[in-house]
Amino acid sequence: MRILSRRLALVVAALAVSAVVLGARSLPADKPEALGLSSERLLRINQMVQRYIDQQQITGAITLVSRRGKVAHFEAQGLMDREAQTPMRKDSIFRIASMSKPITGVAILMLMEDGKLRLTDPVSRFIPEFKNPKVAMARTTGLTPAAPAGPPREPEIYTVPAEREITIRDLMTHTSGLESGGPGTRPGGRIAPRNTSSSLQAYIPTLGQVPLDFQPGTQWRYSALAGIETLGRIVEIASGLTFDQFLKQRIFDPLEMTDTAFFPTDDRLPRVVTLYDGRDDKLARIETPAWLATKTLFSGGGGLWSTAEDYVRFGQMLANGGAFNGKRLLSPRTVDLMATNHVGDLYRGTGGRSQGMGFGLTVDIVLDHAAAGRRASNGTFAWGGAFGTYFWVDRKEALVGVLMVQTPVDTLRTDFQNAVMQAIIE
Repeated sequence: MRILSRRLALVVAALAVSAVVLGARSLPADKPEALGLSSERLLRINQMVQRYIDQQQITGAITLVSRRGKVAHFEAQGLMDREAQTPMRKDSIFRIASMSKPITGVAILMLMEDGKLRLTDPVSRFIPEFKNPKVAMARTTGLTPAAPAGPPREPEIYTVPAEREITIRDLMTHTSGLESGGPGTRPGGRIAPRNTSSSLQAYIPTLGQVPLDFQPGTQWRYSALAGIETLGRIVEIASGLTFDQFLKQRIFDPLEMTDTAFFPTDDRLPRVVTLYDGRDDKLARIETPAWLATKTLFSGGGGLWSTAEDYVRFGQMLANGGAFNGKRLLSPRTVDLMATNHVGDLYRGTGGRSQGMGFGLTVDIVLDHAAAGRRASNGTFAWGGAFGTYFWVDRKEALVGVLMVQTPVDTLRTDFQNAVMQAIIE
């Protein structure tokens, strides 16, 4: 009985926090039925999240859904810190990791519209050190076998000239081969060590000497940090602003994303959600990874911190064709370009989860929702972060979904999308 009473108290506390009225800068809200959604069916989102909490796969989450430019669902559930028993709050701050990438993509597209760069530009136009790239090749003959009891021997590599230079489009579509886990990545760690006390200006040119993992444009292979961080340096050179300043002036301020930045200021630290990792069917508290703990190396690949309310404004801008609250960041045709498959069949060849999918400019795209096993419409684009966060934009349904969580559970993303899409009744 005591356990039941304690759980009930936590639920009441969480609901009290989640009942906070949307702030003045929020998207307008409306009754779900006025937006073609069922209030009763939207409750399945809460039920689904609670199951994950009860199963101790996550400690808590924020779910947010907008349709036709208005918020239909915005809930905070569970705990933001299990040890302190702190209820999740709607303005909690999350490490969004790779959900930083679409924001970097929009920055590049804004500069393209400004006429300051082309997607076909070689990276060397802005960073000369990237001229004359090499491609790493694994040596498959003449290797001395490892001792039977020893670890597998790392294959030796040699380099060959790249058939062409890598372009801005290659970086945006993960087809550059720059530190994407292939044969060139390990020597890359020695040639261009990533120092979190450094800056993009100092670090990125050193990547120009790193051998590529494959010939540019011939494979889709995820460049978790280096590729998109190189785009951040191109933004700096093309705009004359540091990357953090460009994002603030051109994206965050116009969209009133007041809590989105490359690190939380001291006054925001109490709102930062604790990271947890699932280990042996239990949740273990973990610290912020070293690669993210920086105030100088502004990583467009994974360095931003944000809130659900901030990120839905970014997603709504894209759903609106590049404009939000009377401020236009991109033209509708440029959003179309972002949400177009740029890699042919390369992405669909990366694994079973990518069947029916394509890849655009820093986002993946649903090409065939049946083959992909997705509930979202064809043309929907999305991306997620290493710590479990996820968003998608379904322009056919005029819908944006945002999931904020700090424990990576892949099935939670698909279950959230299913719970949202089944609530559409018109």
